[in-house]
Amino acid sequence: MLLIRPDEDYPDGVPEDMIRRTEAWVADVQARGVHLTGGALHPPAQATGVRRQGARIVTTDGPFAESKEQMGGFDLIECETLAEAIEIAAAHPVAGAGQVEIRPVVDDLKTLIGE
Repeated sequence: MLLIRPDEDYPDGVPEDMIRRTEAWVADVQARGVHLTGGALHPPAQATGVRRQGARIVTTDGPFAESKEQMGGFDLIECETLAEAIEIAAAHPVAGAGQVEIRPVVDDLKTLIGE
């Protein structure tokens, strides 16, 4: 999973150039056959947090991040190696204007038990 984290919050919307470059990046990784899905996220101010306290459900309006870091979007890719994932992440336009975090997806929750 690539977690897309721009440094800018783009209060006036994402610049058209960034959108065009991102669309080109998506087309490239789709052509390579490694892009499974992805999408942009609305700003953190439009987020809703959900917690359960016993039987009671509590919701909170965003934003939630205590830092300036925000999640701008995600892309799910399937690569043979970490090196390939790094190469793909480095080519994402946000890698030059923030950070693209590579996070392996857990295939089986039982692997988190630590046995």
